Amino acid sequence: MKKFINYFLQGLLYIVPISVTLYVVYWTFIKIDGILPFQFPGLGLIAIIALITFIGFAGSAIIASPINSFFQGLLKKAPLLQTIYTSMKDLMRTFVGKKKGFDQAVLIKLYENSTIERIGFITNEDLNSLGIKGEKVLVYLPHSYAFSGQLFVVEKSYITPIDKSSSEIMKLIVSGGVTEIEN
Repeated sequence: MKKFINYFLQGLLYIVPISVTLYVVYWTFIKIDGILPFQFPGLGLIAIIALITFIGFAGSAIIASPINSFFQGLLKKAPLLQTIYTSMKDLMRTFVGKKKGFDQAVLIKLYENSTIERIGFITNEDLNSLGIKGEKVLVYLPHSYAFSGQLFVVEKSYITPIDKSSSEIMKLIVSGGVTEIEN
């Protein structure tokens, strides 16, 4: 009976994530297709992709235009909005822009005589613009099960590079260490 229960639970571990993923994909397709009055399966998804692409093209085409200057002027009058806007823009560039921000996964030692270490990503190696001297870098440490984290200034001697892809390391951190890293 114990083996039966173990196999049953193992089966759930395989089926539930796949089923939930397929259901979310199916539900998303149905909802997007329901937005448009046409009865053509997948047309809603194509429309959303086309709309996002058009917005990206239009945004690229008008970056140097007066509209952008006007928008930037409005942001300067509202510092909190400007901080939120620029932070989100930089975060999006980190994941989908030309300059990836989480290229180098590292293990950092928290204290000199500590055996506790954390996993993070080097985000900036040149701290001269901040007036920080010495062999230090900025390391971002994401939180598990959240889209937040902390930024630390770390001595290079406390850093050990991790020879795995950044995306695998990010999945490991966000999952709280439950995701397995492929060899």
